Amino acid sequence: MQTDILSSLCEIIESRKKADPKQSYVASLHQKGIGAIGDKVLEEAHEIADASKHKDRGQVVYETADLWFHSLVMLSCFNATHEDVLNELGRRFGVSGLEEKRARQSSPNN
Repeated sequence: MQTDILSSLCEIIESRKKADPKQSYVASLHQKGIGAIGDKVLEEAHEIADASKHKDRGQVVYETADLWFHSLVMLSCFNATHEDVLNELGRRFGVSGLEEKRARQSSPNN
């Protein structure tokens, strides 16, 4: 059921990308551009960190929902969805986080 929610949310985000920015928050973010969307993602991540410092579980969950939403909006800028992220997580599954990090650091793309 949860991935159904993510799928539905991605469909809504996609449908609203080119909507009237005065009528759609998603459209207004897209109109402002990738930098503004990135700023919003950073803002939400900061709010999660603050909530965690206060050990406020409810607020951490609330802010994580905001972060996920804005991350999905960011992904939509690249014509990507939650499925792309899940596929990447699947690729990493069973690989030590330390090994994965070392592989990224030794990659010529990083």
